[in-house]
Formats: sequence, structure tokens, C-alpha cells
Amino acid sequence: MSAPIALPRSIGAQTYRRDHRKADGRILHLYGRTPHDLPLQSESADEIAQGGEIRHHPLRDEWNVYAAHRQNRTFKPSAADDPLAPTRPDGPETEIPFSDFELAIFENKFAAFHPSASNAAMLPGITNEPAKGACDVVVYGPEASGNLHSIGEDRRQVLIAALIDRYETLFKTGCNYVLPFENRGDEVGVTLHHPHGQIYGFERVPEIQQRAIDAFAGGYDLASEITAALPDYGLGEAGSVAAFVPRFARFPYEVWLAPRIRRDGPWDCTDEELGGLAYWLGEVTRRYDALFQQPAATMMAFHAAPAGGSENYHFTVQFYPLLRAPGRQKYLASVEQHTGTFTVDVMPESAIAALRELGS
Repeated sequence: MSAPIALPRSIGAQTYRRDHRKADGRILHLYGRTPHDLPLQSESADEIAQGGEIRHHPLRDEWNVYAAHRQNRTFKPSAADDPLAPTRPDGPETEIPFSDFELAIFENKFAAFHPSASNAAMLPGITNEPAKGACDVVVYGPEASGNLHSIGEDRRQVLIAALIDRYETLFKTGCNYVLPFENRGDEVGVTLHHPHGQIYGFERVPEIQQRAIDAFAGGYDLASEITAALPDYGLGEAGSVAAFVPRFARFPYEVWLAPRIRRDGPWDCTDEELGGLAYWLGEVTRRYDALFQQPAATMMAFHAAPAGGSENYHFTVQFYPLLRAPGRQKYLASVEQHTGTFTVDVMPESAIAALRELGS
């Protein structure tokens, strides 16, 4: 185990990182406000997947990843077999071989993308290649339950510092686009209920992200859109970061977070803006749970510029709820899936009014 290092970019108090190479060869990073010095618990080596392949869809002009090994990933284990919990003395081995931690990030055992991916069968008439990249699991803490609101402001700040660290590392190792994200709720297909997110590093910039890159490079001004949308569509501002319902939202109660001034990504933000981002990550989560009267099924992702930056890019965090009312799921059915044309069940004007009523 290497000695802890103080991250060059932290929010609030100093953030430390400790690196550990697991018995199976994967790297585990422990992040926190204090240097991690707990002893290593028992750890075994298991077989690790090293990515799948990507294939080009000739009619949609898109690349999709094929990773059959992900069918074998852990599926809704019991609390006693939680793989994201700390490994306790005399307890079962988990992914984190320490008796406690603050925040952990490790390479996914069932990675769709991997830097050493090499499997791509030759298929006549099909363009395909190994799915090179990276897949990380981000564990918000040792607690088996909770969310981005309940972990608290300080832990969210540690999370953002850790994500910035991973952006920098993954860009340096050859990923051209990095997407931190969170799937939350059974409706999204979550298989582990321990609070966590993920990070995907892509060798190829995904199609949707490339469209945004092209739009910003072509002159789209998100800062002007935010100004035009506020205050009527705004939840508020914190640290010069606005939280708002886009006037062009596709999902019911969709919310975006964005600095008022254009930034490439969280690494490009001021400490004040990062503090505002940490606040809103928790507050939007809290409001969704209150609105839907249950832990809200959501898909959240950081949309930042690709490696090397991009002209006029404006960083956002986007929340897509999968509920349209308490107990009612928003399904993406035939029209949405076949054409990409969304049917929006809740007008943005109604969504912002409902979310505002849940202010603290």
C-alpha cells in the first residue's frame, strides 16, 4: 500500500488519497479528510473481466458496447453479503478490504470498458473493435443505506475532489471522454443498493456528448439560456451554480446544475462553484425524494468537456428522474426508443413549481 497523498485540488478541508493494489490486480483508491492508515483485512483474488467490444450500428451511426460477462455481476445481495461494505474482522470479504473508509473508488470487476480490452471477433460486414476505456465504482461511504443528500455536505465535497482526481488520471491514461454518473432505484435497474455511483472512461467520445461538443463549438450559449430561464425556471443559486429545470427538458422534473460562467468541467470551477455544486447534488436529491414520497429513481451524470477541452463548452450536471408522479414510472416506450422523440408528460412550467414548493 502506498503512502497517502494530499490532492492538489480539494474542496473545503484537505482531501487525501491512498492507493491499494487489490489481490486480483485492480486498484482501489481511498479518499478522505484524514490519511487512511487502517490495516488491510483478508483479501482473495477472483477472475476479473477485461472489457468487451464495441460495434458500429450502420443505420444509427453509433457505437454500442457488448459485454456478455456483465450478466454475471452481483445481483441484489443480502445485507450480510454487501460487496461495497467495509471488510470487518471475522466478516465476509468485500471489495474494500479495510474495516472502515470515508469514500472509495475502485476498478469495476465487471467492466464493460477496460484499458487492456482485446476481444473483438471478426464479423463480416460489421465494424467492431475492443472496448478500451475504464469503469470505476464510486462508493459514497461505509453505510449500507443513504443517498447524496444524507451523506452530508463534507462527504459530497470529498466526492467532487475525488472525481476531479479521476478525471485527470483517466484523461492521462488515454480516455477521451469521462462520465461520472449515478443510477439510483430499482426502476433504473440498480443491482446494488449500497449508495454508490460509477465512472466510465471512453476511448471514443459518445455520440450524444459529441453532439453537445459540436453545439457549443457552433456557438450555443448555455450561460445566456440560464439567464433567460431564471428566475421562472430556477430552483436557486449557490456558489454561482444555478439549479434549474431546462425549458427544453425531456424527462419529467429534469433538473440541471451549471455554473453561471462557462466552465469546461469541475476541474475548471472555482472553490466557490464546487461548493455550490456539492450543495445542489444533495438538495436536488432531497427534493426528488420529497416530491415522489420515496427514494427517487434517477439517472444523474456529469457532462464535461472531453480530454484537451473543447471550444465554448459549458459543464453541467443533469438529473433525469424516471418517475412522473409518486408510484408512476416514466417509461421510454416505442416512439422514444425507435425515434429518439420523447413524449414529455410534465410541462417544465409545472415541474419547477412543484420542485420549488419543496424548498428547505
